[in-house]
Amino acid sequence: MAISASISWPALATRSKTPMRATVARLVFERAVAPLPVRVTYPDGRVLGSGSPVSPELVVVRPAEFFARLGRDAKIGFGEAYMAGAWRAGSGTDVADLLTPFAERLATLIPPALQRLRVLVDMRVPADQENTPGGSRANIAAHYDLSNDLFAAFLDPTMSYSCAWFGDSKPIATAAGLEEAQLRKIDAILDLAAVGAGTRLLEIGTGWGSLAIRAAQRGARVTTITLSREQLRLARDRAEAAGLSGLVEVRLQDYRETGGQYDAIVSVEMIEAVGEAYWPAYFEALDRLLAPAGRIAIQSITMAHERYLATRRSFSWIQKYIFPGGIIPSLRAIDDTLAARTTLRVTHRRELGPHYARTLRMWRERFHGQWPHIHALGFDDTFRRMWEFYLAYSEAGFRSGYLGASQLQLTRGPA
Repeated sequence: MAISASISWPALATRSKTPMRATVARLVFERAVAPLPVRVTYPDGRVLGSGSPVSPELVVVRPAEFFARLGRDAKIGFGEAYMAGAWRAGSGTDVADLLTPFAERLATLIPPALQRLRVLVDMRVPADQENTPGGSRANIAAHYDLSNDLFAAFLDPTMSYSCAWFGDSKPIATAAGLEEAQLRKIDAILDLAAVGAGTRLLEIGTGWGSLAIRAAQRGARVTTITLSREQLRLARDRAEAAGLSGLVEVRLQDYRETGGQYDAIVSVEMIEAVGEAYWPAYFEALDRLLAPAGRIAIQSITMAHERYLATRRSFSWIQKYIFPGGIIPSLRAIDDTLAARTTLRVTHRRELGPHYARTLRMWRERFHGQWPHIHALGFDDTFRRMWEFYLAYSEAGFRSGYLGASQLQLTRGPA
């Protein structure tokens, strides 16, 4: 039986006691949506926005609560209001379709004068989310140790939880189509790192083991590290089932505690969990662990440098509910850190951003289709709305170009 939101989701039961903030939030929100190609409908029948009758619809179910949450913190409150049911997508409206026009104008939705005041109202990232060795373990466990069965329900058979690469084809909305695209992504990043027979490979961020297994099938000797106990257990089981446990060693270990020398290092969408303060330590570890003439390949979600600078100190809904301790770098921030702290340089880049929107859409469709099974695992309807918002919000970010995703090859050669 699902636990009530007031018990399992205490933040959702807290109402703002500052009506002035709610009033300001209403004024700012209504000004922001007026030119957008959407419809915002209120219980009294009012409709805002410049959309047509067939445009995406945002239904404000409980206006007082909706604006109270926005007034408390707009970045967190908007998502919390969806979790609490204070707003929803209209009948026939896909949530990602609705959120995309917002994402396309995210930098300009708030008037410049109010943007300059964000330093006074933005919540700071809590100290308990700092990515110290102990903090990193807690942050990773909060997401990746939720349940292996949960992730298996909506991921493809490879259990890959990162951007797929569909090549030049349109996505095939089946598990087989997504699996093919994920294997293409894995092969591409292994190729960037020149992984083959006899390669001593270090993987930072195991996931559920598919990349390590794929590399071992090439004849590489793989050491793969993770901070997730659930991922560790399943990755070991999968390597053994594939008959590759002799070539794959899975360790519960922090990158800062790893030693040795490796011909190749790969790390897929792990840098987002490192934390800005620890990027130097992360890249210094890559530099230290890489053998002479070795290659590194990483895959990272990215954002424009100016947006990274504008948001790097503020606490977001994603950090609060989905990825504690997470921060998305810009390509320039990666280049600057490499230049300042390592002998490494980016020598090849492949952009995958549009492919992430497709990947997320397929995950969300599978999540919806598997909801009865996921619900039976013990996840309640508030969790369902939270993950619907997370997957749709992320998809909108990639569809709009606000977010990108890159595979990067790092070497000690010239950039």
